[in-house]
Amino acid sequence: MRRNLQNGERLRPVDLARAHGLSTQAVRNYEEAGILPAAARTPHGYRVYTPLHAAALRAFLALLPGHGHRTATAIMRAVHQDTVDEAFRLIDVSHAQLLDDRRTLQAVERALGDLESTAAAGREAASEPVALSGAGPDGTFIGPLARGLGVRPATLRKWERAGLVRPRRDPRTGYRVYDEADVRDARLAHQLRRGGHLLEQIAPLIAQVRAAGGLEPLEAALRDWHGRLSARGRAMLSGAAELEAYLRERG
Repeated sequence: MRRNLQNGERLRPVDLARAHGLSTQAVRNYEEAGILPAAARTPHGYRVYTPLHAAALRAFLALLPGHGHRTATAIMRAVHQDTVDEAFRLIDVSHAQLLDDRRTLQAVERALGDLESTAAAGREAASEPVALSGAGPDGTFIGPLARGLGVRPATLRKWERAGLVRPRRDPRTGYRVYDEADVRDARLAHQLRRGGHLLEQIAPLIAQVRAAGGLEPLEAALRDWHGRLSARGRAMLSGAAELEAYLRERG
């Protein structure tokens, strides 16, 4: 809403607040935080805002969905401190993060595709008979799983410490027992590691698989992930347009 809500170039805090569904206290807080430029005061101490403040508020609110509150605040502060290059750097960082998120999503989708193509082999590995006592139809031990993946048992133990797999312990022998979900997680971790992802990057993705209840429910989560990334990209475009309009108005 761009129209001037009061006389001429003078706007009250309530005018800015009502235009965006905010409280007047929120507008004052934004000024104190450096999100808005400092307002002039009447002889009685009342704040007097202008269309420039309204443009700053529009820019900040437009930046929020794409960059988040902390970064959007830092961008506006940089502008008001006349360090516009710093504002541009912060925007670049957000775009780089979005690109990294897209690459991660693509890697997960490739990994899931690989898992689907080797599902039969995965089931065979999960039920492979082993000589160790205590293994049953619901699980396998570390050796067979490591051989099925083509990794060393030490690698699986490292993944366990990183939270990528969570095998239970056989109560009689103390051996690690990997059930079907553990094998699935290990295979997904293996595919992502082959794609160059670090363990700390893989752990939250494995957590998403667990939270979704498996790979099939995760497909819906991946579609939602796509939607969120697209929405964030469009929000960044909208934020950039409003910020550019504000910079032009500042002169």
